[in-house]
Amino acid sequence: MRGGNQIRTAALLGLLSGILVLAGYYLVGNEQGLILGLIFAAFSSLGSWYYSDRVALASYAAQPIERTQAPELFDMVQRLCDRAEIPMPKVFLVPTKSPNAFATGRDPDHAAVAVTQGIMELLTPDELETVLAHELTHVKNRDTLTQAVAGTIAGAITFLGRILTFGALYGPVYRDTRRGGNPIGLLFLIILAPLSAALIQFAISRTREFAADQGSAELTRNPLALASALEKLEEIGHQIPMNGNPAMSPLLIVNPLSTQGLQSLFRTHPSTEERIRRLTELAQELKSPATLAATAKQIAS
Repeated sequence: MRGGNQIRTAALLGLLSGILVLAGYYLVGNEQGLILGLIFAAFSSLGSWYYSDRVALASYAAQPIERTQAPELFDMVQRLCDRAEIPMPKVFLVPTKSPNAFATGRDPDHAAVAVTQGIMELLTPDELETVLAHELTHVKNRDTLTQAVAGTIAGAITFLGRILTFGALYGPVYRDTRRGGNPIGLLFLIILAPLSAALIQFAISRTREFAADQGSAELTRNPLALASALEKLEEIGHQIPMNGNPAMSPLLIVNPLSTQGLQSLFRTHPSTEERIRRLTELAQELKSPATLAATAKQIAS
């Protein structure tokens, strides 16, 4: 399952970058636009790689805390990091009653985990531990980088679409005299490219959330605690929304603005019901004799 998620994520990121390169081609009107698109994609990815953690933390007004301020939280994070074999990240507190959490950073050596005041008050220690394990799995899998790059490229595509819209309304878009303007291509980049970019970004986020749920179950051996936590977060999140930049919502463990029906295509997270169903199945697998024997062997070694 994990390998399939990684392949799907790589394919979706490649498709997203391809749309950006195509946008550059149509913006300029010749092959130089391909180079422009590639350069734009490279700089967008580099910028998001280096600054994503600062942007995310500032978006939610997260404040750094020390071990003396929350020793139980720090001990929990340290214990999970030892199991996951990753460095201890910086820990931040978001001063809001909305219960949520997120991880950010360009790699495990430059990572941060943020929890809200609301989630600290709402969840039991076991539930909070599974949420932290979910976020640390994002760090270990470098999902924080993947999601930041996806969001930045999707934003760049939307920006180019707006440029093309402006050009179509107030002047010629294509400058290449070797070919006339392609109205189908123009329509794609003005309307369909930004929409496609958003859908791909959301699909990447949903894929990584499933993988992080599985990682939490493997680290804590307690998938039902995560299922219980998600149920609480979903319910209270609708009552107390998380204020911040909507572009950063894929980083959160739950998105209280998730939708149903056809609009589920625009959901940044899988449905909580589906996540709970999968976690319940994982709990059954962990109880199987073969799994218990493998776990005992790992502990003994």
